[in-house]
Amino acid sequence: MLRQTSSRRHLFARFSKNYKRYKYIYLMALPVVVYYVIFMYWPMYGAQIAFKRFSLSLGIERSPWIGLTNFSRFFGSFYFNRVLRNTLLISIYNLIFTFPAPILLALLLNELRSQRYKRIVQTTTYLPHFISIMVVCGMIIDFTRSGGVINDLLALWIPRQTMLTQPSMFRRVYIISEIWQSAGWGSIIYLSALTSIDPELYEAAVIDGAGRFQKVLNITLPGIAPTIVVMFILRIGQMMNVSYEKIILLYNETTYEVADVISTFVYRKGLVDADYSYSSAVGLFNSGVNLLLLVFANTMSRKVSDMSLW
Repeated sequence: MLRQTSSRRHLFARFSKNYKRYKYIYLMALPVVVYYVIFMYWPMYGAQIAFKRFSLSLGIERSPWIGLTNFSRFFGSFYFNRVLRNTLLISIYNLIFTFPAPILLALLLNELRSQRYKRIVQTTTYLPHFISIMVVCGMIIDFTRSGGVINDLLALWIPRQTMLTQPSMFRRVYIISEIWQSAGWGSIIYLSALTSIDPELYEAAVIDGAGRFQKVLNITLPGIAPTIVVMFILRIGQMMNVSYEKIILLYNETTYEVADVISTFVYRKGLVDADYSYSSAVGLFNSGVNLLLLVFANTMSRKVSDMSLW
């Protein structure tokens, strides 16, 4: 008991000392902490309705407990295999094609010698990130119509078709649009990482006769490898999170079979059908899988490369 009391006093004293020394940093961090407490941690209290038969009239506390019934409903439903398969496929395609795009763009921008042209390319590639998702989806729908600009460009090779009504084309359109939206913005963090590489390494490589590709392969990529690993782990931890807003705005009855994902299923069950307990259970399952994937990716990264989040 005395040892615990002594330890608490020591921790309090150390915190007081750090606060006096770094009080302005603590004050700067306070809004972020408050934001996460209010919007990230406090809503966890409501996650208990996943284990209840929630009723608006009874509220969270008085709604009866039903255990894992909602989870059993989801695992045994017709939609379980479909939404899980679509979520994983779209996430894997995103990982394969969308994740490397910002890295490749950052490497290409880093090789540009003209600063003016570099700024133009950066501004052009950043812009899609700032366009409203409603506007982006409206553009995608218009461009992929049978009379849209994309069909005008491809008319010499493939017949005209409304791409978003074709199940075989939906995922391709979605992934390509994701690359267009996120590549420029995502490249910022890799461009920042590139600035930390010592220029003398490149000078030494030139003296040794290394070409441009060899410098990228042996200096640039190893230099930003820790950043790539961290971003990859974070992406793995979001494998099950597919943007429901974009899917909802793009899909239709003809593409449900390939486009319906867990997040859109939660939206329909929770907000459209008002089945709050069931949708909370599905969302909790989704978050649990994400957590397991994050821990697994971090553990494997630490074993393979000695780089990890924790």
